[in-house]
Amino acid sequence: MADTLKLLIHAPTEGALQRARRNAANLLKAAPDAEVEIVINAGAVAAALSQSDPADAWLVVCGNTLTATQAQARPGMRVVPAAVLHIARRQAEGWAYMRA
Repeated sequence: MADTLKLLIHAPTEGALQRARRNAANLLKAAPDAEVEIVINAGAVAAALSQSDPADAWLVVCGNTLTATQAQARPGMRVVPAAVLHIARRQAEGWAYMRA
């Protein structure tokens, strides 16, 4: 049996966030057993905070961006200290990387 597909989608802008949400939904429709995370930083964070979406269950929010913009994550949002560190760790763990 093949290993579980693990995809990390990086979204640094509002447009990229919209694409990442669609990409994640499409991936899970085609491969329901896949694991997916949407890592957001920069402008995507403000977009995610202002407009929720069912795909937000897969979001991983950059703590550095929250600090720099003096924003607060919504309850239930997963926050990591730094998007760049999270991306590097996931890649070291064998996750595929895609920029939206």
